[in-house]
Amino acid sequence: MGRGERGRPATATEWLYGRNAVTEALRAGRRPLRRLLVASGAREGGLRALAEGADRAKLTPAERPRDQLDRLVQGANHQGVVLEVGPYPYAEADELLAAEVAGGPLFLLLDQLQDPQNVGTLLRSAEAVGVTGVLIPEHRAAAITPAVANASAGATEWLRIARVTNLTRTITQLKERNVWVAGLEGVPEARPIGAADLRGALAIVVGSEGGGISRLVRESCDFLIRLPMRGRIGSLNAAIAGSLALYAADRQRHGE
Repeated sequence: MGRGERGRPATATEWLYGRNAVTEALRAGRRPLRRLLVASGAREGGLRALAEGADRAKLTPAERPRDQLDRLVQGANHQGVVLEVGPYPYAEADELLAAEVAGGPLFLLLDQLQDPQNVGTLLRSAEAVGVTGVLIPEHRAAAITPAVANASAGATEWLRIARVTNLTRTITQLKERNVWVAGLEGVPEARPIGAADLRGALAIVVGSEGGGISRLVRESCDFLIRLPMRGRIGSLNAAIAGSLALYAADRQRHGE
């Protein structure tokens, strides 16, 4: 029997849920699409875009009792729709790092970020600004699960995301390709983000919710950047901070 990504059986399946995640999976067509289930009595108007995607994918939605969908996704808010798909199609890290982009690539690196909601929010922002790719560690970090796909509103289905065994080694490889690496950290020695040059080939590293960027990864960065904090609360949620940093880079790179 063939093997799938990172040793998982090629026949493994999972259930995507939520209208946005399911619709984008149908539109992108990057995964094997197996079954589309819709809760009995779900509002037709809200399923119109999903139905169009199902037609293109040659899938016929099947009605099922809502409690059956609840069981399939372990009680998550599925909004009346679930989609059985194959495993997430991770990109190969070497191919991702070799990508050639006019004006230089923009990468997002996630260092031990584990909360699915935060990861999904960051990935949604990353897709919105057109990042070249996302690199995440294989261990002590959230994988691209249905919860992450749902939190990203389906952005996962369009992004190129690679898992790597050692983020520090990946940073070294990026530097060898003349990519500058900026770590996002709220420390005094970090440059205010408005004073940092974020143009050209760039990778932004966002750390974990509690500990920030790990020591070895921080020491591997070319420089650190921080967001201005003028209120009484000393830090921002990792997803919000990372999203703001991505948009700051995008503004410098595209002048909008």
